[in-house]
Amino acid sequence: MKTLGTLLLVLCATLSINSQEFKFEQETIDYGKIIKGSEGERTFVFTNVGDAPLIIQSIKSSCGCTVPKKPENPIMPGEKGEIKVSYDTKRIGGFSKQITILSNAITARKIVKIKGLVSNVALLEKEKSILSNN
Repeated sequence: MKTLGTLLLVLCATLSINSQEFKFEQETIDYGKIIKGSEGERTFVFTNVGDAPLIIQSIKSSCGCTVPKKPENPIMPGEKGEIKVSYDTKRIGGFSKQITILSNAITARKIVKIKGLVSNVALLEKEKSILSNN
């Protein structure tokens, strides 16, 4: 029993000594209302608030219309990192997508989101003319 207690104590001490964790500036990026075919790339900015290098192993999106790009190098403690996400803005309509980040952080699986509405140019021009006539 003493051996098990000692083992648990050492394990807990090891986890608390080397810890890395994300702190995102935004966990959801709202594209708002955008025009079909417009720029679809946005950037999630985060800081490694831990005391060990943060390594992102993989990033996956909830569908093929969203393409995330992970940092190639570890993010050192206190440093900022970026995850670029490109959404296919040729698809008209509302969207809400999840991006799952797998890393060596304390919380190994982190989910961030993007959302917005892609409109046809003709519809936006019609809305503008209606609003300006009022």
